[in-house]
Amino acid sequence: MRRVCLALPTHRECAGTIAAIHAEAAYGASTFGVEVEFLILDSCDPETYAAHAHAVRNLPQAGGVSVTHLDEAAQAEFLNRAIAGSGVAKPELIFELMLPNRASYGACTNRAFIIAAALGCESVHRRDSDVAFQEFEGEPVYPIHHELMSIGKTARDAVAGVTEVALDPKHLDKPVVTVGASFIGDLSVDIEEVREQNPQAYFDIVSLWAAPGTTEQEKRELVEESFTGSPDGEFTGDRSILSLVDPMRVDMSNISYYQVHEDVPLPPMTDTIGSDYFHIHLVPDSTLPGVLHNRHVINYHTPDRKADEAFYVYHLRLVKFFLSMLYLHEIYARMGAAGSHLLDGNHRIRVPMLADMVRASSTLDPTPNFAKMAQLERAYRSIGGRYAAFADRLAGRQEQLVVEARQDIEEFALLIEVWGPLVTAAKASGLS
Repeated sequence: MRRVCLALPTHRECAGTIAAIHAEAAYGASTFGVEVEFLILDSCDPETYAAHAHAVRNLPQAGGVSVTHLDEAAQAEFLNRAIAGSGVAKPELIFELMLPNRASYGACTNRAFIIAAALGCESVHRRDSDVAFQEFEGEPVYPIHHELMSIGKTARDAVAGVTEVALDPKHLDKPVVTVGASFIGDLSVDIEEVREQNPQAYFDIVSLWAAPGTTEQEKRELVEESFTGSPDGEFTGDRSILSLVDPMRVDMSNISYYQVHEDVPLPPMTDTIGSDYFHIHLVPDSTLPGVLHNRHVINYHTPDRKADEAFYVYHLRLVKFFLSMLYLHEIYARMGAAGSHLLDGNHRIRVPMLADMVRASSTLDPTPNFAKMAQLERAYRSIGGRYAAFADRLAGRQEQLVVEARQDIEEFALLIEVWGPLVTAAKASGLS
């Protein structure tokens, strides 16, 4: 029987979310006749982990659904076995890239990818701990409905399950490797306070996301659209489009992957917002089909990031996101130029070609990142209060952060090169 993984990485209390996603798993299993492995990767403190374990034990029985709840010790044990079995060089470094001692959105999703492979799952469906499901006519609106309708089929076969086709017929024999949607509710990045207090500072900060050569008008349009989620609004009925999915229309809290996650990992960057969004670009750039639907999740901001120390950590992650874009924009441009040449005859990613693109980007002149740091410091200082205090912290870390951004890309290239053996070893060993 077809087996899929519904994955929830978390570092915060989310017993309610665990119950909601388990119900989504039950819906997927009963509606589509698949086995759903609900995988919870828990990086919480022992007390919160224990509360989650209690919540898991009290979940209702659901046919076709299994639950795997792993703390970081259990994840580490699995990773050590998979890394040893893969025979890759630098095993200690690879372990650090997979389970770093600092927060990494990419690394936690990479662990979901590789553990899903060990569990025998053909696709990974990711959710986040700070989202909820919409309701329509008294029932939850589960994204897994569209995901299981199309993921893994050829685009030609997926046509019957969508409401619109916007895909060049030359791509119809390729597999649908991603199905996703976006969110409604709070901004995906918690900077609404900046937008309200100082719109100019907000523009000066968010516009640093823009690619080289972006015009001033294009920057203003990007800032207006950034982090806002779906323009569709609340769910009123299903719509789905088979296409090369626009990266700006999907979110990693509401997405699924087939095959591509076993070919290529996500950047294991630490303390960097958005480090898990690489595949959102890789898939359409390489001309692999996807489905965009409108079962958007509800995003909300949890209280844990409002305290001062969490505030500083959060904004540091945002700064590192902007620094990472120097390299990621170059990689995206190279991927876009390569197009379908990034795929082999079986529509799989040509991993050596991609690794070369990533490694080449790491040789870029870092000067633009020093200019970004200066602009960020000025913008934060202009807001005042704890934002100005954050600017003081940035002032002494410019060179360190710029160096880290380049190193993150070098390590990403390394992880791409060893990903295949890691996945193969994970499948061979199982989770156990």
